[in-house]
Amino acid sequence: MKRRTLLAASAVTPLAAMGRARAQSGKLQLVWWHSMSGANGEEINRLAKAFNDSQSEAEVQAIFKGGYADSLTAAIAAWRADQAPHLVQIFEVGTGSMLAAGPATKQVWQLAKETGVALDPAIYIPGVRGYYSLPDGRLASKPFNSSTAVMWYNKDAFAAAGLDPEKAPATWPEVIAAAKAIKAKVGTPEMGAVKFPVTSSWMIWAQLEQFGAIHDLPFATKANGFEGLDAELVFNGPHQVAQWDRLLGMAKDGLYEYGGRDTVPDALFYSGQAAIGFGSSAGRGDIVRNAKFKWAAAFLPIDPAVTTNPINSIIGGASLWTMTTKQRTDAEYKAVAHFLTFLSSPEQDAHFHQTTGYVPVTFAGYEKSKAEGYYDKAPGADVAIKQLSRGTMTANSRGLRLGRLAEIRAILYEETEKALQGQQTGKQALDNGVQRGNRVLREFQKSVGG
Repeated sequence: MKRRTLLAASAVTPLAAMGRARAQSGKLQLVWWHSMSGANGEEINRLAKAFNDSQSEAEVQAIFKGGYADSLTAAIAAWRADQAPHLVQIFEVGTGSMLAAGPATKQVWQLAKETGVALDPAIYIPGVRGYYSLPDGRLASKPFNSSTAVMWYNKDAFAAAGLDPEKAPATWPEVIAAAKAIKAKVGTPEMGAVKFPVTSSWMIWAQLEQFGAIHDLPFATKANGFEGLDAELVFNGPHQVAQWDRLLGMAKDGLYEYGGRDTVPDALFYSGQAAIGFGSSAGRGDIVRNAKFKWAAAFLPIDPAVTTNPINSIIGGASLWTMTTKQRTDAEYKAVAHFLTFLSSPEQDAHFHQTTGYVPVTFAGYEKSKAEGYYDKAPGADVAIKQLSRGTMTANSRGLRLGRLAEIRAILYEETEKALQGQQTGKQALDNGVQRGNRVLREFQKSVGG
């Protein structure tokens, strides 16, 4: 209760400031809460300034609210206090929770209908649009920063280990072989700062959710939750267990370094300590800024025992949700709609993509990047796009729409960390994750009356 109270109180400050800013500038003030820091945070501020400079009716104030989970919690608390921001950036795993938020949000299709501002869902690439749409195709939130998991590798470390720096491992057996070659050279002058062969950021997302998608394995029933709140988790199948046992075995042999949850291990790669780093394609900006070695991005490796024809990976990142308050005016909602159209323009979508490493979410943004020769100047920058569009999308590769998925991920981290410490097997970790996670799903289903 204290935590919720603090969150609600903190939400009041920027809106109080908003009122003062309105009096000074005469513009409608739009508050946008986001969760982007570093190079990506700088791009958020650029977008806000570019919009503010492009017209004279409204002014966007971009405010960093902490990590994705923090922003979701803060937004809910702020709405309860009738102090919600105009827009909030919500990570993709929060989509199910936001869809169940009812009057707290004004979905994109509603915003378009009520304001008369054209917000056409057809401009977005299918893999992104589908994740944030209702079953009938109406758009619920505005696709914004979409990414997928990729494999980054240190080309200098590969060369030092006697590996071909222009050929990334394509299968898990090849990853293990490369890791062994790298480990054999760790500590030698030619290997430089490398201490670990392999690490992974967002381990649950990159190594379980994405692994299932590209191998066409279900994470949950009911099309991974898209077809009903009564979905049940099934990510403890034999192929997923084999993947977890593989990672645990690599960790035991000193081939895989568990660097922590979510984005924490990112620095292990771009600082040069890990030769292979699995992570978000959106890490490109920080790698460009920090890495002192030659590097490249590659597709996620496959397990040839499961398939030799992988399909699309699924998106990560976040979308923008329009939030409501009792006092919010029609003019404010219309200004929000105009800002969303600004963000979706080819110029802004292409710039955001090229600066951050997130994929272009619109067809026009992708075509503009191609026309500008971006992919010739930045080889591999289209790896994520190609991986997202590979093969034919299935119910297992569309994505996940499960309530309180962030909590389920946290459970999986807990169980996996126990396995890494030798307290249980990979199968036990995933079995426990299914059991505990299903309890979370049933609680969520009951809370929304599903």
